[in-house]
Amino acid sequence: MKSVKLFIQNKEGEPLSARLELPASGSPHSYAIFAHCFTCSKDLHAVRNICLALTSRGFAVVRFDFTGLGESGGDFSETNFSHNIEDLIVVGEYLEKNYQAPSLLVGHSLGGAAAIVAGSKMESIKAIATIGAPSTISHVTHLFKDDLSTIEAEGYAEVSIGGRPFTIKKHFVDSLDLKDLSSIVKKMRKPLLIAHSPQDRIVHIRNAAELYKAARHPKSFLSLDRADHLLSDEEDSHYVGDVLSSWAKRYIDFKPVERADSESQVVAQIAGDDYTTQIQTRHHTLIADEPTSLGGNDLGPSPYELLSAGLGACTAITLKMYANRKKWDLQEVLVHLDHGKVHAEDSAHTEVNNTQKIDQFTRDIELVGNLDDTQRARLLEIANMCPVHKTLHNKIVIKTTLRK
Repeated sequence: MKSVKLFIQNKEGEPLSARLELPASGSPHSYAIFAHCFTCSKDLHAVRNICLALTSRGFAVVRFDFTGLGESGGDFSETNFSHNIEDLIVVGEYLEKNYQAPSLLVGHSLGGAAAIVAGSKMESIKAIATIGAPSTISHVTHLFKDDLSTIEAEGYAEVSIGGRPFTIKKHFVDSLDLKDLSSIVKKMRKPLLIAHSPQDRIVHIRNAAELYKAARHPKSFLSLDRADHLLSDEEDSHYVGDVLSSWAKRYIDFKPVERADSESQVVAQIAGDDYTTQIQTRHHTLIADEPTSLGGNDLGPSPYELLSAGLGACTAITLKMYANRKKWDLQEVLVHLDHGKVHAEDSAHTEVNNTQKIDQFTRDIELVGNLDDTQRARLLEIANMCPVHKTLHNKIVIKTTLRK
């Protein structure tokens, strides 16, 4: 993801720390906002993984810290749930003014509840997704239920949430009864995806059932079986991101971004301290990575697998085009490829120094259809004429510059 650091002023003029995550091309088709869980931050690994899935599908995503949390300004103890809603709306207004109005809201836990309330007020929002969200805002009080009597008597209490100290004041607790989520969901009439784990020990699965029952169609439920509330296992957050990005495209009307002829045909972009790489072609996005054995996340094919894939795809397309022109009954083509380094003496390239290792692609082609031996032999010859094959055989010049 290409990341831009932002500071957005909240209603009190205090800075909200945010990250605008962009697809590799830098030209998103739509914008989304992610609202993190109660007392969490925008930098939770699960948040970053879900944003990665969205940007790989061409979305731009703003993840930010609510007032008083993470790197944002303000005093958390002076905030309440209404402040979270205001923060979301302010971020949406900032996007509309400086980039493009957001069309998707995603919220985790109490952030999901805030996304429902804020999304019902924001005209530009076309779809809302929640992850482990409560059906009542007051549900969050179970995190500090032993301190409620102190908060009521003293007006505040120092509580521990997730091993970190927070000051919770009475006005925060009182504000939790001011919003009826079920009623808001019922009136909202916007596509809603509810993702929840049956094993969630923080927000019980019945909360998802209550929200789903209250919502009107189109509504969807995604079971996060075996996941915990914070999606601590990276596999779970990647799964949520993949499904969410596919679901959102169904309800958000956008067209592939038209890129100028002067722009690069392909952009490969890597950020952070891992090897996960976003690739943007003229109208498509994909991910490349390294296997975990080499320190990668294995979220996509490796560079050499992509190179082999290019050769395989070009071979199959070339054979199909040729057979179509000849009106031959070629029903299916399967191209099996392997890549490795071999000593020149073990290959047919005797012009290369025998002590030198060279790259070797092994290509095994299956042809399915009513073809005679002459046709099959000719198609084997045509395979060696595919454009990528010719490119790999030709002398290649790679001109590299640093872009300013």
